[in-house]
Amino acid sequence: MFLDAELATIALCWRIERRDGVAVGLTAHDRDLVVGGLVHRAAPGMTPSAIQRADGLEADTMDVAGALTSAAIGERDLLGGRWDGARVMLFAVDWSDPTARVELGEGVIGAVELGDDGFTAELRGASAALDRPVVEETSPECRAELGDRRCRVAMAGRRRFARVVACEGAVVTLDSSAEGLGGGLLRWFGGANCGLESAVARGVGAVVTLRAVPAFVVEAGVLVEVVEGCDKSLATCAGRFGNAVNFRGEPFLPGVDLLTRYPGA
Repeated sequence: MFLDAELATIALCWRIERRDGVAVGLTAHDRDLVVGGLVHRAAPGMTPSAIQRADGLEADTMDVAGALTSAAIGERDLLGGRWDGARVMLFAVDWSDPTARVELGEGVIGAVELGDDGFTAELRGASAALDRPVVEETSPECRAELGDRRCRVAMAGRRRFARVVACEGAVVTLDSSAEGLGGGLLRWFGGANCGLESAVARGVGAVVTLRAVPAFVVEAGVLVEVVEGCDKSLATCAGRFGNAVNFRGEPFLPGVDLLTRYPGA
């Protein structure tokens, strides 16, 4: 094992895989290394925090801090959300023989903070899932997502491609109808926002109002995919989708406001 050698030849490496399929390799070594067929670019300034691993039920956490000097990781992309949920693998290799490696940690990128000196990204390990609630809380609205395995609404005919005619702030005009898109998604397949998703607040006629302004400038003619949405109410589930049998909510369950009611209210 190279870790036990008299002369240390250890280099830290990161492999980052974004949700859109882009893979980036970085290393703290002073020259590029090829590991697993991927070139890991020398990125001085990329440093991990102390790695905490335990055999208990506590969630494994780790922070990675670095300067925004690599062309692969830029401030605009971080703020735009391209790196949200990206899978990160941290390992040590023998820089004289990169085939020898030791896995140090793995997780997905959680919270990202930007500062004057660069950025800090939190990595959430697999055991972080243990922090989630064991059971769902009751709610008057449906807790399923339209088209998932609990909802079971077929989505084949509820997604389509369109072209952007104009965009002003969070208001996007398409070349086709936008009816039924409220609560849905708009996926960008071109332009500076390519690979990102925008949540849709409502759709009227051919106009879509997004919940937030797109991260980057939108040009006319950009290809997008629009996915139909649902307001998660029982009335919509039954009337529009005919899917009340799979509704995952409790619209008639009295809430805490029952204590504040009085006769005649």
